[in-house]
Amino acid sequence: MAVVVAAVSLTLCVTANVVVGTVQGGDQVPFLVNALTITAAGTATVLAVVAELHERLNARITALTEFLITRLNELDHNAGDRNTGFVEGYLLSRGQESAVVPIGPRLHGRRAVLGGDD
Repeated sequence: MAVVVAAVSLTLCVTANVVVGTVQGGDQVPFLVNALTITAAGTATVLAVVAELHERLNARITALTEFLITRLNELDHNAGDRNTGFVEGYLLSRGQESAVVPIGPRLHGRRAVLGGDD
């Protein structure tokens, strides 16, 4: 859209200068009209360039994100297998099934001080 605005503004500026110069016998278009059309064309051109750069940056970030997700999934898959194999190998090397032993309260040898002097 910005490119169209720039093209139309420049076309209007040139056309107005040609028509006024040839039809009215060499008069000039007012400075304000020329300044407005050139400013509009310049602003539209800058806007078009910034929009294109933004689009390219967005595409690169999207590609980088997809690559990172793929790589992290691959690393997670490999690391998960290695850790599982390590734990299973360790347990098999001990020659026994590991049992879950609950940690019970150890009351002997400890005293609780609830205040006051002992």
